[in-house]
Order: sequence, then structure tokens, then C-alpha cells
Amino acid sequence: MGNEYYPFIDKIYRKLGINLHLYKENQMKRRLTSLRDKRGYTSFQSYYEALQSNEQLLEEFIDRLTINVTEFYRNPKRWDVLEKIVFPKLLQNSRTLNIWSAACSTGEEPYSIALMLTENFPQASYKIIATDLDEKALAKAKKGEYINRSLKDLPVHMKQKYFTKKGSLYLIDDSLKKNITFKKHDLLSDSYPKNVDLIVCRNVLIYFTDKAKKTIYEKFSESLSQNGVLFVGSTEQIFNPAQYRLKVLETFFYEKV
Repeated sequence: MGNEYYPFIDKIYRKLGINLHLYKENQMKRRLTSLRDKRGYTSFQSYYEALQSNEQLLEEFIDRLTINVTEFYRNPKRWDVLEKIVFPKLLQNSRTLNIWSAACSTGEEPYSIALMLTENFPQASYKIIATDLDEKALAKAKKGEYINRSLKDLPVHMKQKYFTKKGSLYLIDDSLKKNITFKKHDLLSDSYPKNVDLIVCRNVLIYFTDKAKKTIYEKFSESLSQNGVLFVGSTEQIFNPAQYRLKVLETFFYEKV
């Protein structure tokens, strides 16, 4: 099967422009084999042929490549750092913030940032670019409809103030959507925004190879404005930030120097 996997991911690269060589092989192979087997294909060759002709199967495949596990204010202690240290520091230099929520999945993260700024820094103006590879996740993010579990870490008063309950769903207020632009973006192949004050990219880079991660950190550094901040996930500490012209601001937060 190992020999068959490489021609398969080469074809996927030619077809979709997604380079699976840059993802950790064991994790990706396991995920795709499980999906292939679940759909009743015994080889990657037969699975690829099916992907060529079956649009629904292809959409499911792309969906499986992306990892959509997120909720509002995920890891609340990190959001405390954002509120008490990072935003006050960034707002010393500018009243207008450019923020990039990279690999934003179904939108909980960029909306969490918008909630925090609106609630705690009403004098600040901001623009958030929220990007992901998965168009289905982005479509869901634009809708802004969430189940109760996604809101479990959100302070109760914010849930009441910024959401409307509709059946079993919670709809985010339109006032929080107006400063967020959702768009498709591939961290491995697309160009990065410039002069960004805060980049939030959490719990995604663990799926990439070390070489791909290094490239992404280099591009993130180029993307940041002077004294801009990169906020990463709890499994993604950068052990030598200086090589990317970054320094530790707080655990999981790095400042451009």
C-alpha cells in the first residue's frame, strides 16, 4: 500500500493543487485509508478513479483533509492573555488592527476575536481576514450558526448579548460579521497578507512536516508588521523563534522583532 500511496498523492496534487507530501505521512495516510475503506474501495487507484467522476466523494475527500475541531474561546486561559496583554500592547501602537485568523475552520476563532474586541476594546477599529482551505467550513463560518457545545467556554453574558437562539442553534449577531472577510487560502501555496498586527493559527501546523512548518513560520514572520504577534496552538511552541525574527511574548505568543 505504501508504494500505491505516493502516486495517489501525486495525482491529488495535480488535480487539486494540495501537496500532501507536506503533511505528516502516517497521520494523513491513516486518515485517507480509513475514508477510502469506509467507502468500499480496496486500493488508492480505484478510489482515485471514483474521485474523478463522483463530485460528492471528492467534496468529502477535501473535507477530510481539513481538521475542523474548534469552539469559541478555546483554551480560555490563552484568551485571557490576548485580552490582558496582547491587545493592550498592540493598541498602544495603533487604533486600527489588521488581524488574520489562519485555518479558521468554521469561524469560531475569528468571531471570538471580534467578540473580545467589541466587548473590551470598543474604541478600537479592526479588520479580520479569516481563511481556510475547506470551502464547506467557510460557508458554515459565513452563516454564523453554532450548536451550544461550541459556546461552552464563552462567558454567559457574551452568549446572551451577541447570540440569538433559534431552535437548537445560536446565531451570531450581524454586527460582528461586518469586520470579518472569509476566504479560501492554502497555507502551503497561496500568498500571505502583509502588515498584519496579529496572526492566529492554532492546532493546524501539527499536521505538517517540519520542513513545511519552517516555511510557514518564515512566511508568517514576513506577514507580521513590526511588533506584530503570532498566536499558536498548545502543541506548536516554536523552539528557536529568533530564526524567524520572533521573540517569546508569553507562552504560545510570539512578537516580531
